[in-house]
Amino acid sequence: MLINETRHSYRHFMETEVSTELQRLSQLLQQSWKMVRTPRMKTVLKVQNVACDAMRDYLKSEDFIELLPPIIGPVTDPGIRGAKQVTFDYYGREYKVMSSAILYKQAAMSGLGKIFFMSPNIRLEPLDSTLTGRHLTEFVQLDLEIAEANYFDAMSVAEKLLCEAVNVVRDSCAKELEELGRRIPAISPPFKKLTYDEALEYLRRVGLKVRYGVEIPWYGEHLLSKLVGEPFFIIDYPRGARGFYDREDDNRPGILRDFDLIYPEGFGEAASGAEREFRYERVLARMRENGEDPRKYAWYLEMLREGIPPSAGFGIGVERLTRFLCGLDSVIEARLCPKVAGIHSP
Repeated sequence: MLINETRHSYRHFMETEVSTELQRLSQLLQQSWKMVRTPRMKTVLKVQNVACDAMRDYLKSEDFIELLPPIIGPVTDPGIRGAKQVTFDYYGREYKVMSSAILYKQAAMSGLGKIFFMSPNIRLEPLDSTLTGRHLTEFVQLDLEIAEANYFDAMSVAEKLLCEAVNVVRDSCAKELEELGRRIPAISPPFKKLTYDEALEYLRRVGLKVRYGVEIPWYGEHLLSKLVGEPFFIIDYPRGARGFYDREDDNRPGILRDFDLIYPEGFGEAASGAEREFRYERVLARMRENGEDPRKYAWYLEMLREGIPPSAGFGIGVERLTRFLCGLDSVIEARLCPKVAGIHSP
């Protein structure tokens, strides 16, 4: 039944006239500033505030330092799954608005050890992302990095962080969750881990084929999160599926030491992270392999050449977390004046 539902959902996703959906959403979002006046959105944003405070408190109790996030720079994260970067003229030079602060996390970690940002990001998503319920062009990630850590260390922090957000919201927002008609499933670490190969085999067994070597598409993640029934990790993606900064396993050529954390109940990806490649020569080779111009990353490569510690980290989307906690149909309900691909709105 689930595979039929997913196939139907995917056919609908592919066959729905995107322009019709854009028109419907455009009419809704033209007055999106009014949404915050509704009892429902007030409730959602209160839950979001409690969850953000819970995550901050947890990280600070573990000696993480919160930093102000960078907003612009000469380069930003190139690994953004089909979205485009925002480029502008900065006093005669091409600069980018951050699509992710991942490169700057490595710089901050090299001096401070354990750091995090509440980092705003801009990604010009493709128009068909309007139909997923998961994509905004403007969103916030809690982005963290840990010096001298491996990806198992980072996964341990990720699962504890999610459990802290869930438990605090369950305890502190019972009235708000009742108003939303939401019962958050109880979760506890450790979370199950599936390798990328195991995840693809899981999907094949239920009749959904995904091409090897690429990111698992959103409808595959949706199906897996329905089937597994609890939060879980997908680990060990193949090298071609991720950016140049994810570290390749020295003992398993072609396999990256990285992960995605997946929500239950069909909510899809919660967080994405990895060990970072910190060796100058390896990063330079991967940049060239991925078609990146190393000259654009001059400051980053200079930092690596001088030497930084190994590290691992991840980013967890605040709006997607809010969607999961509140049981929302779409992340559009999870922020003030949401920005959606292809729509001009306040």
